[in-house]
Amino acid sequence: MSSPVDDHADALIDDFGLHIGAAMGWPPMAGRAAGVLMLSEAPMTMVDLQEALNASKGSVSETTRLLMVSGTVRRFKEPGSRQYVYEWRDDAWIGCLQHQLEQTTELLTLAENAQTHAADLPERQRARLREMHEYYTFMVRRLDALLGEYKAVRAR
Repeated sequence: MSSPVDDHADALIDDFGLHIGAAMGWPPMAGRAAGVLMLSEAPMTMVDLQEALNASKGSVSETTRLLMVSGTVRRFKEPGSRQYVYEWRDDAWIGCLQHQLEQTTELLTLAENAQTHAADLPERQRARLREMHEYYTFMVRRLDALLGEYKAVRAR
């Protein structure tokens, strides 16, 4: 029988699965894995995660890849071990914001490239592409400033 703390952790992990999954457009498993790793006291092996999530190796592999790309989880080998382990990054929220900035910067590059090919398009489409460029320029500047501000806050 699990303790009340375990029940609370399980409920929290289920909430992560529901809410992070929906907010990020991820499968619920990714949100649950984020919750498990965030609440874990120690790095976890693939087998540990499979057991904690009651999931297949393939599902956990895809899920951990998604979390690593998002900047919140890191994978490494502990000294003397041949196995990779996964852990919630100490700077996970910086990693998450950095990932958002990188994604938005990629979309700004798309907007810049689209504008170079837009000369022959009707004005309405050119206006849409200009607006796209303005939006992503604004977002990159703001996300970059937020990242700097958040890093400064964390450094204090």
